[in-house]
Amino acid sequence: MKKELVHSLTTSFEGHAQQTEGGTEYWLARDLQFLLGYAEWRNFLTVISKAKVACEVSGHAVADHFVDVNKMVDLGSGSQREVDDLMLTRYACYLIAQNGDPKKQEIAFAQTYFAVQTRRAELIEQRLLDAERISARKKLTATEKELSDVIFEQAGNNQDFALIRSKGDHALFGKSTQAMKAQWKVPDSRPLADFAPTIILKAKDFATEITIFNARQHQLGSERAISKEHITNNEAVRKTLLERGIRPESLPPAEDVKKVERRLLSEDKKSLKNPDALDS
Repeated sequence: MKKELVHSLTTSFEGHAQQTEGGTEYWLARDLQFLLGYAEWRNFLTVISKAKVACEVSGHAVADHFVDVNKMVDLGSGSQREVDDLMLTRYACYLIAQNGDPKKQEIAFAQTYFAVQTRRAELIEQRLLDAERISARKKLTATEKELSDVIFEQAGNNQDFALIRSKGDHALFGKSTQAMKAQWKVPDSRPLADFAPTIILKAKDFATEITIFNARQHQLGSERAISKEHITNNEAVRKTLLERGIRPESLPPAEDVKKVERRLLSEDKKSLKNPDALDS
């Protein structure tokens, strides 16, 4: 396929046919019809019908991706009439392209275009989730450092901080830190939190923040008192999680957060050299 045609089709798909409403992108079927090289609407409807079947078979709700609408079109006489149309999601467009006539250059382009765009969206979503987890891990580290400082300021020493944190883990998971490390196969030299999913990192951080607040608010002056407060707060957070159907000790471990961080840094370096590196 010639470079000029690829550029022209890309511009048409992204600049002319793609629309947004309430922050949601969509394509209108009658616009897509001509972009994919179909002169007759009835022929294009046959392709759409096949795409709907594929959507249903894949386990997606057809109504979420193919939305019936009406629109006004101009007639040669200067008047207008109402015609049937459909609002299509990116996934719907992908399915239509997959069920189109592969001999058409436009279909061949669309099959690749929407596959790449869908993959790109998945990569972006995963990257955002990874970044959120890294941020949550750094936040927990800072919060635990603050708790250690509070214990030192108010109790005179913080030699038992590791023990206090471990008691908090026991209250949150219903089992010891070592038991969770064995369950998640965490190396002895690594913190349990480096392998915790984001929800657990935020739960631990929330319980620790409450401990810091109450330790200062009530002037808790001993490690024992702060430890008791920390256990109570982790038990309260655990209770909330259980009420919402989340059992901390039953969750699978997440990927080593250090590996995730290195991967994102590597991707950043690649993207600086090649802006399209994340799409491959």
